[in-house]
Amino acid sequence: MIRVGLLFQAPALRRLSRSVLLTAAKAVSLLMIVCIPMSCTNAPADSQVSGTPSAAAGSSQAAVTPPSRPGAAVGLAMPAAEAFVGYYVQLLNHAYATGDVDPLLAASDEGCLGCAGTADYLKTTNGSNGGLSGDYVDHLVAVDGLFTGSSGRVGGTVRIRTGDYTERTAPTAAPVRRRSSTQTWRFTLSAANGNWVMYEVEVEE
Repeated sequence: MIRVGLLFQAPALRRLSRSVLLTAAKAVSLLMIVCIPMSCTNAPADSQVSGTPSAAAGSSQAAVTPPSRPGAAVGLAMPAAEAFVGYYVQLLNHAYATGDVDPLLAASDEGCLGCAGTADYLKTTNGSNGGLSGDYVDHLVAVDGLFTGSSGRVGGTVRIRTGDYTERTAPTAAPVRRRSSTQTWRFTLSAANGNWVMYEVEVEE
């Protein structure tokens, strides 16, 4: 559930100006990718509901222990870049469920504004505090179009599917039901300490 603006344009990778992204990050409709789940705010919203529905079978649950980087995502080869994207989605799902954003930020570039905006949102709105309920997990469908830019960074897109879930951005806020949706995120990876990290990520309009 990512809520950010266009962050790079192939083949040249770039970031939006900090002022533009920070303005967008202040809106609840902008966040994650990395949205409620990264796709959250851009997912279709039903009318506000009077109460939070009980989680259906197969609803989002993540282990308290964050996932570890798999061996396939170690190193700077192109296959490792693809595997890292899947790992990053796992870190997002962990943060959605628990509010623990430290592992997500550890796998993100320090200047990744989309990552920081998503983390700030998930600190206060997550499954453990009742801010998210239902099938809010991001399900990775496919990673496509990987390419290496002149800077050495890797770009591409990833298709993500999210189920039906309910979002409550504050304890006193009315719950809003989000319908299932499939989104495409654009991402840029950069190298750090011999591994890929998330340089920027955004929902493709």
